[in-house]
Amino acid sequence: MTTTGRRALLTAGVSAAAAAALSGCTSEEPAPRKPGAAELEAERVARAEAALRLRSVTASRTLLERYDAALAAHPALAPRLNPLRRSVAAHAVALGEGGTTVRPATAAPTAAPASSVSVSASVSVSVSVSVSASASASASASAKPTASPVPVAGDPRAALRELAAAERTASDAHTAALLTAPPEYARLLASVAAAGAAHAYLLTEGARA
Repeated sequence: MTTTGRRALLTAGVSAAAAAALSGCTSEEPAPRKPGAAELEAERVARAEAALRLRSVTASRTLLERYDAALAAHPALAPRLNPLRRSVAAHAVALGEGGTTVRPATAAPTAAPASSVSVSASVSVSVSVSVSASASASASASAKPTASPVPVAGDPRAALRELAAAERTASDAHTAALLTAPPEYARLLASVAAAGAAHAYLLTEGARA
């Protein structure tokens, strides 16, 4: 065989080996895995809990907006309202610490390289979201109140009564959520609801002063 022939044969062999390797990598991609009944049930339970957490956080954040509006309208009430507002802000953070979203248990490849990349991306996103949420909550708890579209009574005592009513509304919402909450979260809800009732009492007594 001539030198040219050997070179052509060698080149053809290398090309065939490369094609085979590429084909092997492509064909080794795992097929999507269908989630089992247990995984689907776990997802259903997690979604229900996440929805409950979201409702609870929303109730506390709505209350926090009422405090900000009252403080913006009546700055002289700051010494009385700021301690209660800080408590409400802390409640909003605590109620959302378990997360308010759930990743669906959809079919996904299980190959090691892809799995590693996916997990890394997931951890990165989760950490970023958690840090952003914590930073936002801290800023919310410490920021000075600004003008808000929430209507506030012009009379300071009436504004306090409005806040007391808002506290009772949020407390009732947290109490109602106890019926479907998991044990640990139910204890947190009960504590927040009790604090809200105490706030309402203090605001009502303050309005009479």
